[in-house]
Amino acid sequence: MTEKIDFVVTWVDGSDPKWQKQKQHYMSEEDKGLNSVARYRDWEIFKYWFRAVEKHAPWVNKVVLITEGHVPEWLNINHEKLLLIKHSDYIPQEYLPTFNSNVIELNIHRIEELSEHFVLFNDDMFINKSVGPEDFFRNGLPTDVGVFSPQVPKSGGIASISLNNIEVINDYFNTHQILKEWNNKFFRLSYGKHLLKNFIVLPWNSVLGFYDHHLPVAYKKSTFKHLWNLEEQKLRQTSRNKFRTKSDINHWLMRYWQLASGQFTPRSVHFGNYYSIFDELNKIISELRNPKYHLICLNDGEEISDFEEVKQKIAKSFAIRYLKSLFEI
Repeated sequence: MTEKIDFVVTWVDGSDPKWQKQKQHYMSEEDKGLNSVARYRDWEIFKYWFRAVEKHAPWVNKVVLITEGHVPEWLNINHEKLLLIKHSDYIPQEYLPTFNSNVIELNIHRIEELSEHFVLFNDDMFINKSVGPEDFFRNGLPTDVGVFSPQVPKSGGIASISLNNIEVINDYFNTHQILKEWNNKFFRLSYGKHLLKNFIVLPWNSVLGFYDHHLPVAYKKSTFKHLWNLEEQKLRQTSRNKFRTKSDINHWLMRYWQLASGQFTPRSVHFGNYYSIFDELNKIISELRNPKYHLICLNDGEEISDFEEVKQKIAKSFAIRYLKSLFEI
């Protein structure tokens, strides 16, 4: 793989009074369900994201940091690989200001400097072991897990958004067509027990959903452009929403499209892991001390009552493992 690969990460300074005031100005009671405080609070571990990139993926082309305009006070903005992008640099003015991560991510193809091949991170997703370009792209195709999984809507969750994505996918694909054309990508022993799901969905022709691993996603920029050409009206509608709503589409639509069209190379389902901080704090600390997975997601939640104590424990585990990077002042 000789193509350039960028890492893209989104971040917001939820402690900024000006930003908070603007957010409250636009937010209604209806918006609060999918836009909880937990989505914006600072775990103060973002610098370890950069340290992990420097240590485990020094080959990356550019690190694209997308913010509303905030910059972490510790960040070395002159780092040769760092590209700072504000929402106003690429999101059409008619959609601004936005507090909706779906808008920020769905319009990412508008960043002119962004490479065709990139990996999209949230700031709670970390590289945990050394990775190479081939872990994200092989033969020009993103690596991913081709597993079907029926979506189950839950109160306060984002399954409704996944279903909106699947609705679009069903306008262009069906399960039998996908499995017939790309059977060698969907029936893989590397999917482990998840492989059974691809057999379970065989009686249904409609796509019921895809397995969501909640990890960084490798994308082709052209996939975003293609979906915008096909579904501009729906994507524009989401882009008008200042906050996340149940009617939104998100960037997983582009991932689902890559899967349904066979535009991916199969990867082991065990390459990364999703952790809930509320339920799995001890597992997280153990994983940081003795890494098993290459990618991890540390998911926040409203249930965490002792936030400061938990935050310190996680930060301490990161600090023991990673020294200061050149991305820091």
